[in-house]
Amino acid sequence: MNIKIKTMLIIVLAYPTYGVSQKTDNEKDLLYIQQVEDHKEPDKVLHAEPLYIDLIRDLGARKGEKEWNIGLGLTDNLKFDSYEALIEYEWAPINRLGLEVELPFTFYSPVNGTVRDSVPSNQLNSIKIAAQWSFFVSEPMATSMALGYINEFELSEFRNLGRPFIKGNIYNPFLVVAKRWGNNFHSLIYTGPLIEQNFDSNRFHTTYDINSSFHYMISGTRNFLGVEFNKTILKKDFDMTVRPQMRLGIADNLLIGIIAGIPVSRENQRLSSFVRLIWEPGHKKE
Repeated sequence: MNIKIKTMLIIVLAYPTYGVSQKTDNEKDLLYIQQVEDHKEPDKVLHAEPLYIDLIRDLGARKGEKEWNIGLGLTDNLKFDSYEALIEYEWAPINRLGLEVELPFTFYSPVNGTVRDSVPSNQLNSIKIAAQWSFFVSEPMATSMALGYINEFELSEFRNLGRPFIKGNIYNPFLVVAKRWGNNFHSLIYTGPLIEQNFDSNRFHTTYDINSSFHYMISGTRNFLGVEFNKTILKKDFDMTVRPQMRLGIADNLLIGIIAGIPVSRENQRLSSFVRLIWEPGHKKE
């Protein structure tokens, strides 16, 4: 056998990647997408989902999926700072159905000499329960749609807790439409009315939310960069907060989301920040 051929065989056997090009970013993306979409039934499309107004569960959720979230945030208001904290658990009891329970807290601190009594009281804001049904999932179109409903039992402030315990209710039906463009680019719209009922006066107060988001998922990873536009409409009043954000994988089943909030109109608040820790017990890399 020719000496050159012998040498080439030895190199290839000793170093299997010799002469084989490394995976391109496109190949990495396709492999990661296939982990989500082609490995299991039923169909599921990989979407980058927003971090501030997050979904009840992944679109196209599969039975047995579950996730814990812990969130911490700070908002700079004109007369006081507000600190947010939340803990939530979401799971899929059957295919395509996601359920969630959330406890959101808010704590307040006066600034610029503001009198403490004029600042809202610390409170467990509400007990939130929610459901989300993915009624359309198309892998060829890389598109998913879902209908959902959130019910918030609004609670009294800590200083008035129990007088009454539940002071009102928020009814929030919503629609989600998500689309992946190619392998990396993602868009999503989350919209619906918030109907707030005050039990004392039995009055109803309605606003309408339109939350849109755009993300770029980094090749072959679960990490992404993106932005949310959280818009609220109340009669002739329109408010919007822009929330640039990023998600990083710390471990295979542990992610962290970092969000900044920039209000377009600074009527009531200035900049804000929010961090979300996401733990997926039982999640294993395919």
